[in-house]
Amino acid sequence: MNNPALPESVDEPADIIRKIADHELPPRFACHTGSRKTDGSLVTEADVIMQSDLIDGLRQHWPGIDILGEEMTQDEQLSALQNQETGVWCIDPLDGTSNFSIGVPYYAVSVALLFRGQVEMGIVYDPSRKECFTASRGKGAWLNDQPLRQQPVVKPLSDCTAMIDLKRLPADLASRLAADPPYKSQRSFGAVALDWCWLAAGRCHVYLHGKQKLWDYAAGHLILQETGGLAVTLEGQPVFAPRLEPRSTAAALHPEIFHAWLDWLGISRRDVA
Repeated sequence: MNNPALPESVDEPADIIRKIADHELPPRFACHTGSRKTDGSLVTEADVIMQSDLIDGLRQHWPGIDILGEEMTQDEQLSALQNQETGVWCIDPLDGTSNFSIGVPYYAVSVALLFRGQVEMGIVYDPSRKECFTASRGKGAWLNDQPLRQQPVVKPLSDCTAMIDLKRLPADLASRLAADPPYKSQRSFGAVALDWCWLAAGRCHVYLHGKQKLWDYAAGHLILQETGGLAVTLEGQPVFAPRLEPRSTAAALHPEIFHAWLDWLGISRRDVA
């Protein structure tokens, strides 16, 4: 990524994101107030202020990079996506807003740098635990100052812990999982960006989600990839696409578990790159 207008390393934007989040989010935690957007999702004062501060902070350092934020209009988001030749920051200012608003400490700030149709950098910061997950394409992933690496695992899918968002899955698949799950236990925490990172950190073994927006998954997907994890859509296609349409995800950190997961889901391995 030889472009002087882009950050030299992921550490630079990560420092900006951490400082803004640590200043703005803790005082507003458990706010219990907000409004509903047209899609029914919650937006709070913290979402709006975080997006504004992130835009100001990132533009101050990299004025040539456009910005696509969750709280922008769709026209603004589509316009930003046209500028990937010069770079686009893809921002979820507060992932897990519902958790945040009622005092559940599972939420994060997610920022990805899109450049020429790829995710070049990913940053997911969890202020509650002071955990900052970062990745640069081809250079690995990190949790704070420690590299994220796969640990050896010898277990069948039946002994795994799964992170599953049932409500956005096709009804027949959700019913099948509820009636006859192939894994040992199941979790659903409510913040997509952190879900990807917890999978990368080995805090669960398989993952399934039916509908994620670009700002939900772009940073976390790169972090999982750079840790060696694998992910596809339910149709067996690559998860990342620089578009606004939601994407499904089936993922695992370890290849053996990933392929067993695909077999159970009925996703042909021939479709997986």
